Amino acid sequence: MNVWAKHRRCKAFICVFAGLLACLTGLLSAAASAEPVRILALGDSLTAGYGLPEPDAFTTRLEAALRAEGLDVTVINAGVSGDTSAGGRARLGWALSDKPHAIILELGANDGLRGLDPAETERNLDAILTQARAAGLAVLLTGMKAPPNLGREYGAEFDAIYPRLVEKHDVLFDPFFLEGVAARPELNQPDGIHPNAAGVEVIVGRMLPLVRELVGKLAGPAKKPL
Repeated sequence: MNVWAKHRRCKAFICVFAGLLACLTGLLSAAASAEPVRILALGDSLTAGYGLPEPDAFTTRLEAALRAEGLDVTVINAGVSGDTSAGGRARLGWALSDKPHAIILELGANDGLRGLDPAETERNLDAILTQARAAGLAVLLTGMKAPPNLGREYGAEFDAIYPRLVEKHDVLFDPFFLEGVAARPELNQPDGIHPNAAGVEVIVGRMLPLVRELVGKLAGPAKKPL
């Protein structure tokens, strides 16, 4: 092989190597600048972690579970103890200032405890879902059951709210946030209403596949932490 042929081969090799190096640099730069997926958890005391130290709150434990699976996800705690669907609707705009990519909506428990009109609860939740979808957010709606002491008729009206909203807005659905925890003393705090740390673990474990699906609905997959 003459010197010119060797020169051409060397030059071609250098070009290919430079291209690969540029591609790798771009990928590393994109990974370094990628933001975590942000999930806004909009809810009441069940979301806020009432009666629990911060490390045992629902949002903290859910974020830890997602990160343990290699997903770079931040769960924003937008839970306010005592909040109703009307309160959540009123503060949604402020909550969205964190620029989340997805939302877990957990509201209605206090509406039921206070015996508020189910039609009003539905209007508030409908407005929240409408605004969230208009903002391009992926949504997981988690439902609640009416207290049994309010009667069968009220319970039927209240419990029907969530399936109707899911059908209307085509969002992911967890029928009952306290499934597997409600009415089990060993999983609740002394008030019999709010989960203890063990109860939160049950809730997170049950909801994890749905939240994983929620993350999967986003335009780009969550990145693994570096």
